[in-house]
Parts: sequence; structure tokens; C-alpha cells
Amino acid sequence: MRNALSNMRLFRRRQPWEQNLLVLWFGNFMAGVAFSLIMPFMALYIDTLGNFTQLQLNFWSGLTFSSTFLVTAIVSPLWGRLADRRGRKLMLLRASLGMAFVLGSMGLVNSVYQLVALRLLQGVFSGYISNANALIATSVPREQSGKALGTLTTGNVSGTLLGPLLGGLIADLFGYRATFFVTGGILLLVFLLTFFLVHETFTPIAKTDQVSGGQILKQLKYPHVIIGMFVTTLIIQASNNSISPILSLYVRQLLGGHGKVALISGIIASIPGIATLIAAPRFGALGDRIGTQKC
Repeated sequence: MRNALSNMRLFRRRQPWEQNLLVLWFGNFMAGVAFSLIMPFMALYIDTLGNFTQLQLNFWSGLTFSSTFLVTAIVSPLWGRLADRRGRKLMLLRASLGMAFVLGSMGLVNSVYQLVALRLLQGVFSGYISNANALIATSVPREQSGKALGTLTTGNVSGTLLGPLLGGLIADLFGYRATFFVTGGILLLVFLLTFFLVHETFTPIAKTDQVSGGQILKQLKYPHVIIGMFVTTLIIQASNNSISPILSLYVRQLLGGHGKVALISGIIASIPGIATLIAAPRFGALGDRIGTQKC
């Protein structure tokens, strides 16, 4: 009898928010994969698009890598305002469909200029992860919100960690271009799942009720702490990501131009994230005991 009741609970009909969480977890996972998957071999792929000197290759690798994030920083507030008026699901569909076609198209480019243009366009179709978080936060029962958001975050983190490894593996097995086609196809699946299975009851936020960033900053008790954290985070991220565009070139140099360069680059790129995933909870617990500022 107990087993029967357990099975009934296991196969019970999911609540709409539970279904949303399941679909958006997969979407966050694939979005994390998409943004990190091409990192191990981007410079190697650029090297196949022309005859470049080492200096030129380093320059184009850095520009191609950073262009997406530059555009994302510019357009994210605009998409956020539109999400407040039109709903998060529309933004999820925009981001997933846009990324599917843009990433798939990267496998068809014939020049580095086309690749940079598509990377810029990829930044325009940002926002899947942030809108997934917002949709879950506003649709989950309050007593389940912490658990749901924590679960959703693991999708993005897992995708970001596994992306370089998967990208390097696919590139070594099937070539650089196939990696873009595979990623585009999976993101198209994310779009279809989001379209048919994600449900949102949305109430638009009146323009008069929206609060500007400056007003929020003025209401904070210690605004200088937020500014300081922003600046230090900016510096840390810039330092951590500075080697990403040329990592595969360095690995190729160490291997003497032979071996599974893309796969080894993917493994090396994934290791810091895996270490962070293991160490972060422990440092968090330590911060609770001795103070987060000391950690």
C-alpha cells in the first residue's frame, strides 16, 4: 500500500510551475552550454577562416569572444523593460529562437568578419537565463521559491561547466562547424519546449510603477558597498576571462601543433568551473562563520 501511494505521488500531474521549472532548467542548461561551448576552439576555428599572423589571430580571437558580451551589456536593460510590459515568456522565445539560428549560422561562415557579425547578433538575443529566473520567481509559491530558484541556477551552472568539455569533444569528433549545428538544433528544441510547455500568467507593470536604477540605489543603506562590489567583480571577471580567447592557441603551442587540441582545451576550460562548484558551498559556510568580507 505504501509503495502504491509513493508511485501515485511520483506520477501525479505536475503543477504548472513545476512543469515550467523542468522545461526552463533544460533551457538554462542549454543556454549555458551555448555560451561556453565554442570557447575551447574559437581561435582554432578563426584560424581556418584565413591566413593570419599570430598577432592578428590573437586580435580577432579576443574581438570575436568579447563582442557578444559587449552587446549583451547594452541591450539587456532594453529587453528587461520590454519583459515588464510584454511578459517573460515572449523574451524566452525571442532569445531561444534567435540563439538557435545565430549559432547554427556560425557553422556556415566563410570569413572572420561574418563570424564577428554573428557574435554581435548573438548578444542581441541574450536574456534567456535572466527571464527564466524572473518567470520562476513570480510563478512559484512563496514557500517553494528558494528551492525552485536554486534548482534553476544549477541548470545554467552545469551547462557553463560542461559546455567547454562538450564543445571540445564534438569538435574533435565531427569538426568545428558541426558543433555549431548541434548547438543550434538543441536550442531550437528549447524554443519548441518553451513555446508549448511553459505557461505564464502575466500582469503588465504600469510605467508609473516602475522604479529607476538611480532611485533603487538611493534607497540602499550602503550604496558604496554595491558600487565597490560592481567594480571588483568587473576586474575579477576581466582577469578570469582574459585568457579565454587564446587558451586553445596556447594549448596548441604546448602540444607542438599535434594532438586533440580542442578536447584538451575544453577540459582545461572546464576545470576552474568544476573546482568552483565544489569549493563555493564550503567557502559560503566559512563566510557565515567568520564574515563574508574575509572570504
